[in-house]
Amino acid sequence: MNKIFSISLKEFRQIGRDRRSLMIIFALPVFLLTLFGYAITLDVNTITLGIYDRDKSETSRDFISTLSGSSYFKITEYVNSENEINPLLDHGKAKCVVVIPEDFSSDLARNRNVSIQYLVDGVDANTATIVLSYVAAATATFSRNVSSEVLSGKGIKQFQPLNLQPQFWYNKDLSTTKFFIPGLIAMILIIISVILTSISLVREKELGTIEQIIVSPVTSFQLIIGKILPYLVISILIAASILIMGYFLFGVEVKGSYFLLFAGTICYLLCTLSMGIFISTVAESQQVAFQISQLASQLPTVILSGFIFPVESMPLPIQILSYITPAKYYIVILRDILLKGAGFEVFKEQILYLLIFATVLITVSTVRIKRSRTL
Repeated sequence: MNKIFSISLKEFRQIGRDRRSLMIIFALPVFLLTLFGYAITLDVNTITLGIYDRDKSETSRDFISTLSGSSYFKITEYVNSENEINPLLDHGKAKCVVVIPEDFSSDLARNRNVSIQYLVDGVDANTATIVLSYVAAATATFSRNVSSEVLSGKGIKQFQPLNLQPQFWYNKDLSTTKFFIPGLIAMILIIISVILTSISLVREKELGTIEQIIVSPVTSFQLIIGKILPYLVISILIAASILIMGYFLFGVEVKGSYFLLFAGTICYLLCTLSMGIFISTVAESQQVAFQISQLASQLPTVILSGFIFPVESMPLPIQILSYITPAKYYIVILRDILLKGAGFEVFKEQILYLLIFATVLITVSTVRIKRSRTL
């Protein structure tokens, strides 16, 4: 333990000497969380509409008022001919153009079915789907009101056999930002921790101090643990600062156990830090270590972890490849604790996978350092 403590103390002093890098280490995660937290969202809060009212009646104006009265819709253009519709969509001035037929009011007065045309910009499939669902809901609301007026005029009370009252658990306001915040935390922690540890051991090689460590009475395992501990402490402080900023900026609260959150974060950081140590045993320069660290941490976390794209929707070979992505397991842990408030029994398998991952990488790194010391 004294040898491990000595190596860790040396690493702390090395980190403390470079104050500019230390400021970047703590400022960069908060900056990334703020930037990505506000930028990455699937919520569609404002839908720009174009209106082509061929009927120009009081009833059609009532229908347009139903759309404009919603906080989701913003009417930007009124067109007077079909030739004006395509330029409106081409230039992005409207996400959807509503075409009200010429006999809209007269057909409704005669109790006939009326078809309203919605021309939706389908370049962004996700946004187009949301737009379609919103305009369909607005149209259904107007249709129910018309039906109620017709029935009440005939003295018939409207009967609704089924009353739908959905209840959303956990993320009740359906905020995609709260869904993405756990993935952002996992991505920021793995990028910072892997880069820091991968450069630390390579720096020893470039400065020539690694030779002094090799001839010292320190085992390879003690060297790895001594290198990991300082960055583990720093990463925990970074994780705490990210959670605090997530609460104040995005309202993300810890609904579960703080102890389980701390334990899961420790297991995840052991994985990421051991990845950095393994990379440092392969790379011969800080530049190479930095490039490998970015490639090994950022891309798998964004693509294969379920951060943005559901793993269940991926082809089977890609799903198998995602098993070697530690962020995949940590994101599950974070979402269970932060959003659901779940207990240990829900994500115990993820904890086990993280511990196995860390053990394998530390073992492989220890073997590689032993071989380099014997050469």
